[in-house]
Amino acid sequence: MSNKISVLLVDDHSLVRRGFRRILEDAPDIEVVGEASDGAEAVKLAAELRPRLIVMDCALPGMSGLDASRRILSKLPETAILMLSMHSEETWVQQALDAGARGYILKSAVDMELVTAIRKVVEGEIVLDPQISRATTLKGERNSGLTVRELEVLKLIVAGKWEIE
Repeated sequence: MSNKISVLLVDDHSLVRRGFRRILEDAPDIEVVGEASDGAEAVKLAAELRPRLIVMDCALPGMSGLDASRRILSKLPETAILMLSMHSEETWVQQALDAGARGYILKSAVDMELVTAIRKVVEGEIVLDPQISRATTLKGERNSGLTVRELEVLKLIVAGKWEIE
């Protein structure tokens, strides 16, 4: 059995997955064992491939990366998830951590930051991108971030799928 860190890449953009694969192929201790383009495929491949770590995009078509992470971790709790996003707001970060992610980095991270983040997460550290904004949190009456359900409702309203009476 290889001592390499097995990684599943999950992103809906094939060009992004290809770029991350190229970055990771240069690391001698990391092996990309699969790629998924949506949450449902990620859940299926995680069960089949049992990677040590999953690099998961937050925003995926159909099942979100957050939901896919919850499903994967309910069956494979030993799997580490490093959430990848273009969103730097603390609300997104908190949701990712609540879903079980052990790290959250921005897609704008440079090559070595991704490799380093993967290594640190596998070693048990929580990794947060240094560029994450702490000042832009959506605040409610409780002076804290929105709950998962409140954010779901807000997203449905924005998408025009929920009517306010």
